[in-house]
Amino acid sequence: MGAIIRQMSRPEQQQLLDWAALEGWNPGINDADLFWNLDPDGFMAIEVENILAGGGAVIRHNSMFGFMGLFIVDPQFRSQQLGSQLWVARKEKLQSRLKLGATIGLDGVTEMVPFYERGGFRQFTKHRRFEFKPTNLRLDQDAGLTNLSKIDFSDIEALDEGCFPGNRQVFLKNWIGQDNAIGLGLVEKDRLRGYGLMRPCLSGWKVGPLIADQIESANRLWSGFAKHSQGKSIFIDSPDNNPAAIRLCESYSMTEVFGCQRMYLGQPPELDHARIFGITTLEVG
Repeated sequence: MGAIIRQMSRPEQQQLLDWAALEGWNPGINDADLFWNLDPDGFMAIEVENILAGGGAVIRHNSMFGFMGLFIVDPQFRSQQLGSQLWVARKEKLQSRLKLGATIGLDGVTEMVPFYERGGFRQFTKHRRFEFKPTNLRLDQDAGLTNLSKIDFSDIEALDEGCFPGNRQVFLKNWIGQDNAIGLGLVEKDRLRGYGLMRPCLSGWKVGPLIADQIESANRLWSGFAKHSQGKSIFIDSPDNNPAAIRLCESYSMTEVFGCQRMYLGQPPELDHARIFGITTLEVG
């Protein structure tokens, strides 16, 4: 029996996140629900003889921007061209859900870059994952830091504008309101200068997004997150095209543990990269 490519069910999407955990991707505790609620039609599966063999996300953020992520084939089904079939079908499916001329993004590991380039994607910048272990370090004062729940959402949305391709109001509300996460904003003279979210993961925490007007603001937010980390490791995915983001990670002697290439099919979005110190996720953009 040949492979069947189809829409993914919610339990299968959970399986996809379970596979991601086995691959060492360290998903967030709440990621499955948050990703599903972002776009319930944005997950595709490939099955062989009624067995789930692989899957991936094809998220429609808006009519002009989509994102491909969470691309995994079960190890027992690898080296059978199933991944290639699924990837092409996912790209075509996502394109059919977007307007003509829309942009699609993905984060690809180095060994997959040539494959994605053959599919029309072009490299844009590198995203580096850093790990911070908050031990024996002097941390700056957290004066001016406020829980995000106490900040007017319109101020958060305004600061976020220009740091993502299009409005993401609904997702952002759900993301910063997720269970057991820590959201912080830096407010000075009644102005929000930076914000970020630290979410619980299978191992430690991940900070994302981390948006700030300058490195000093990002540093104060990071210091605040470190104080709430309960001694657990904190991870952040920082973009090379904001040198200040990399300097921030280096200033805390963080360890680079992973890297991938942000790639785009179509015109790269015009974003305010200087304010992006940590992206939201590698899985859904």
